[in-house]
Amino acid sequence: EYALAFAERGASVIVNDLGTDTKGGGKSSAAADKVVEEIRAKGGKAVANYDSVEDGEKLIQTALDAFGRIGVYYFKCGLLSVNVSFLLFCISDLIQRIHLRGSFLVTRAAWNHMKNQKFGRIIMTASAAGIYGNFGQANYSAAKLGMLGLANTLAIEGRKYNVHCNTIAPVAGSRLTETVMPPDLVASLKPEYVAPLVLWLCHEQCQENGGLFEVGAGWIGKLRWERSQGQIVRKKNKSMTPEAVRDQWDKICDFTDATKPATVQESLQSMVSVLSRMESEDQVGANSTAAAASPASSMAVGQKLPPTTFSFTHTQCILYALGVGMSTKDPDHLRFLYEGSPDFSCLPTFGVIPSQAAMMEGGLSSVPGLNIDFTQVLHGEQYLELYKPLPTSGKLTSEATIADVLDKGSGAVILLDVHTYSGGELVCYNQFSVFVVGAGGFGGKRTSEKAKASVPPPKRAPDAVVIDSTTRDQAALYRLSGDWNPLHIDPSFAAMGGFKAPILHGLCSFGFAARHVLKQFANNDPSRFKAIKVRFVKPVMPGQSLQTEMWKEGNRIHIQCKVKETDAVVLAGAYVDLHGASEASPENLTQGGGLQSELVFAEIGRRIKDLGSELLKKVNAVFGWEITKDGKTAAQWTIDLKNGSGSLHKGPYSGKADVTFTVSDEDFMEVVQGKVNPQKAFFSGKLKVRGNIMLSQKLEVILKDYAKL
Repeated sequence: EYALAFAERGASVIVNDLGTDTKGGGKSSAAADKVVEEIRAKGGKAVANYDSVEDGEKLIQTALDAFGRIGVYYFKCGLLSVNVSFLLFCISDLIQRIHLRGSFLVTRAAWNHMKNQKFGRIIMTASAAGIYGNFGQANYSAAKLGMLGLANTLAIEGRKYNVHCNTIAPVAGSRLTETVMPPDLVASLKPEYVAPLVLWLCHEQCQENGGLFEVGAGWIGKLRWERSQGQIVRKKNKSMTPEAVRDQWDKICDFTDATKPATVQESLQSMVSVLSRMESEDQVGANSTAAAASPASSMAVGQKLPPTTFSFTHTQCILYALGVGMSTKDPDHLRFLYEGSPDFSCLPTFGVIPSQAAMMEGGLSSVPGLNIDFTQVLHGEQYLELYKPLPTSGKLTSEATIADVLDKGSGAVILLDVHTYSGGELVCYNQFSVFVVGAGGFGGKRTSEKAKASVPPPKRAPDAVVIDSTTRDQAALYRLSGDWNPLHIDPSFAAMGGFKAPILHGLCSFGFAARHVLKQFANNDPSRFKAIKVRFVKPVMPGQSLQTEMWKEGNRIHIQCKVKETDAVVLAGAYVDLHGASEASPENLTQGGGLQSELVFAEIGRRIKDLGSELLKKVNAVFGWEITKDGKTAAQWTIDLKNGSGSLHKGPYSGKADVTFTVSDEDFMEVVQGKVNPQKAFFSGKLKVRGNIMLSQKLEVILKDYAKL
């Protein structure tokens, strides 16, 4: 089934089969020949091979001789163990030789070819018997789980060569499964329900690597390891006893707030953490790592930290703007990057920088009742509110207070309120929410009315989306604004924290998202900015792209930020509050005689400039727009996503547009803002279309995730 599916999609296929029975006896070319004949009869390319997988070099050489390369290797050989219990089992290495050693030998034969051509896709076939175990299949289970271990290592070693290795555990009717399944089940679990997953995992566009999937009957699920929080059962300078293990057994096996380690580094992180805690404490209990783990923590609430001062010039403002991704390639950014600009300003989120010192060592660590190990501290949430635009130079003083300490079970949360002043005038207020791993369980309260709450976004498509790439050096640049944590620059330190490379600062992603809102909804006017709240969910790796999704609800812009490449949410429950609309609003433009649609087309132009080549591949069409006002044509626009790298220009197309829309300025904005459904506007005659009407559906690509048009 796999061979037929690959051949149908144009692949050149080597069909390998010894033609043995399910126990490895006999030999025949008939099985492979039959599949080859079927492929060729349909116009495909296929060659048979009858070698054992233990002769991996011969198998791969067949591919090289016939087709000149090996791009995809799918390991689906099989023998099934005799179904008897372990005690009655006769030791035989045939199962291990064919499944595990055969996988190794064929892969070794193909490996250098794949590395040299910088492409390869390897699929191993494990089994539920290997993942979960099964009565009577001891050696088969061992071999199948061994293949998973082999695949996991190949995935790591092949990653930099674009050689990916994934594992599937399929359930399908075959000569093997008919010995362990009822006949009707074998007949209904068709192999064709498995093949599509294999084809996708082997596609050059698929970036999955090191994954494990169960698949069958048209269903696919991904598996991963899960680990309990665990329990430290020894005390410093004392022997560890079986009785201590017994007494803590329930907590050792408690999967509440379980972790999901995905790498050896993440697995070792807990051990390194335990060792560091042992050095710093005389006694370590269940959740008593490094902070707020005793009744004394309640004494910290209301404590004021020593004031901190921050002196700066325009250089720090510009450096921060560069650190959160601003660039001179965008003329709108110049006001934040050039001190000679007539409207030179400081980005609003720079307000976190002067107050951050209060969270560092010498601040929180000085409070009685708090004994913090900063290697266990995570930045959980952040709230920033501005009372006036930030100055571009001067001296700011920050005063911090422990607002509350919360017991979250697996950790403790410290709420730190920081008020920052310029002279005697309050400039901004920050609330840092600090999560201390393992510091919970002291019997404290779980919630606080003092916490600035995060808010989920509306349950509808976002009104706007901005995608912005970070650079490989983004963290190295952002840290110059004052966060010197080596986690963001030192690979060895990052590895100790369980990361494969230094990660981006959460407050850097915070700055990216805030300026996206400022540009999209406030015309880059910092005086419009009032407040921002975010919850940090997952780390971002420098070089990844940030995708900020935005929903406008009055003067509040709900936001959610993702890594575009992985679709992982990194900022959640977030929002930006703006002050009332400025003179650049569509309403005021209309009052001045202008067209509201001008703003929309200006934004379309910016997107085409950033993503033109990508949009050309998806659209390949020219759109003409005729915007009317008071029954007369007031403006014409051309969106060219067929030629060059794409363009937007005001005026009619020089040739013949593929599709042309005619709509009034007012109705255009009604559609853009989601107040009128585009189809209803078309059927009611408000939106007129000429040319290839089916191409109108491709407009979604231009404005998808940005507006409701």
